Amino acid sequence: MSEWWTYGLSDFLMFSPAAYARLFERYNAAVWPLQLPMLAAGLALLLSPLSTVRWPLWLLVIAWLWVAWAFHWQRYAQINWAASWFAAGFALQALLLAVATRCPAALPRRRWPGLALIAWALLAQPLLALALGRSWRGVELFGLAPDPTVLATLGLLLLRPGPWWLWPIPLLWCAISGATLWTLKAPEALLLPAAALLSLVTSLGSRRPTSR
Repeated sequence: MSEWWTYGLSDFLMFSPAAYARLFERYNAAVWPLQLPMLAAGLALLLSPLSTVRWPLWLLVIAWLWVAWAFHWQRYAQINWAASWFAAGFALQALLLAVATRCPAALPRRRWPGLALIAWALLAQPLLALALGRSWRGVELFGLAPDPTVLATLGLLLLRPGPWWLWPIPLLWCAISGATLWTLKAPEALLLPAAALLSLVTSLGSRRPTSR
């Protein structure tokens, strides 16, 4: 028997890039026309600097719960043994976001970086998939797929700083997704890790006390 340290990431993925792409195609077909209200909900996040913190967070609660159940638990788990753990993590993040709705509303900060991440999640992420040759039937959309949902969440956390415990799960998913796509040799593999790093640096920089 081979020693455990001889295994690489590819040894833990039991699916091919084609199977991963078909997963999203079948998923989008099964949930149609849910894409339309989810897109409208995502666009509403762009108005979050003009509103209180609570309703955008509730949108994210719904999105994270849906991805946990409909994507990870019901579909991704069919090809990835770890997806049940991903579902639990996304459900936990939904719970944390729901708890955060009871925290005092924060004033908008880091508006442009936050809006840029949300806009990327809503619009640029699907367009990038098309530019890379993926079928429009298999694009990943906010509120339905994990990656754009996490990107939009990071954007909102930059817009409306919340408790520190809202950050670990989105950042961890960026690493997991990046590792998965890297193993699948996807050209966009570094996108989420880079977004996580930039979001974290931006957030920490905004909390640094200014000298007098």
